[in-house]
Amino acid sequence: MEKVIILRYAEIYLKGKNRGFFENALETNVRRALKGFAYELAKQNGRYLVSKFEEAYGEDIIEKLKKVFGIHTLSIAYETDSDMDSIFEAAKIVCREEGAFKVESHRGDKKYPLTSIEISRELGGRLLACFHKLTVDVHNPSFTVRVDIRENGVALVFGDFIDGPDGMPVGTAGKGLLLLSGGIDSPVAGHMMAKRGMNIDSLHFHSYPYTNMQAKEKVVELARILSEYTYGKNLYTVSVTHIQEAIHEKCRPELMITLLRRFMYRIAERLAKRIKSQCIITGESLGQVASQTIEGMTSSNSVVETLPVLRPLVGFDKNEIIDRSIKMGAYETSILPFEDCCTVFLPDFPAIRPQMQTILKEEAKLDVEGLMREAFESLEKIEL
Repeated sequence: MEKVIILRYAEIYLKGKNRGFFENALETNVRRALKGFAYELAKQNGRYLVSKFEEAYGEDIIEKLKKVFGIHTLSIAYETDSDMDSIFEAAKIVCREEGAFKVESHRGDKKYPLTSIEISRELGGRLLACFHKLTVDVHNPSFTVRVDIRENGVALVFGDFIDGPDGMPVGTAGKGLLLLSGGIDSPVAGHMMAKRGMNIDSLHFHSYPYTNMQAKEKVVELARILSEYTYGKNLYTVSVTHIQEAIHEKCRPELMITLLRRFMYRIAERLAKRIKSQCIITGESLGQVASQTIEGMTSSNSVVETLPVLRPLVGFDKNEIIDRSIKMGAYETSILPFEDCCTVFLPDFPAIRPQMQTILKEEAKLDVEGLMREAFESLEKIEL
């Protein structure tokens, strides 16, 4: 008898002849997640089995696997011979000593001498005889003992299903560049796109010395948290201090955020093309702040020449975003009180519905290309 971990996928089943591509990507990501652990990984007819690991690290391995997109559920199981005596010995470990229970059985091996119902009846009877405080309730049990008879002559005995993150394996849906601020929204946006299989690099804009180094360290930590789901990748940082100073000096104050975001999108697209990203990802939610009105989004989009801009949070309210931030483990870092670049030269009354004609008139006062060149001179790459 051996303790193992069963990995199951769901959405990958919908794939046709290219299912193997997604299965291989999932296997690769499992191996990335478990780097540093001793284990064996085997594919078994639409699922994977992690075995030969040290039981002392079992919980750590489960926590790593719960961040692998593409996994639907996991179970800690006992792999044993498929005779009823061996199955019973494993079931005694899984079973509680009291409470209402039922047994669910599945035969992958259709040549097995007992049917699924007969397996459940036989095993349930043995458990009742062993644990006298047990009762049977097939409709509303407090726990379930599950048996899976496999085609290779072994049985898997387990109790609970542990929810995985679902989605598609990272690396199966192209590459995107995430505009990563120090707030709650953008890490969640990156997490959601990674869940759909996208590789993620991140770009952060800072305003040193108006913002301190702790603000940058906070963003590095957020990128590290996101990298637990994306297996590394890069964080790029760019200074926009000189751009903000130029806008503050020459342009109408209520357009500070609007004009700054247009520069951010220009920089993002040029960097994305340089590093071969196929889209720009933002954490914008419609109407959440002054710059995230439809007019503000239109202004930002208008400077992006060829790449799509993805806004996975556009229809979410703040509570939904916070719930996702907590679940992915980023919330406590996101709320640390270090200001980001958007708080520098913040006007008292930012434009909520900026008009394009006014924006272009104000922007004409700036040396756009000169400011862009200076921004790229500050480009820094941080490998995660």
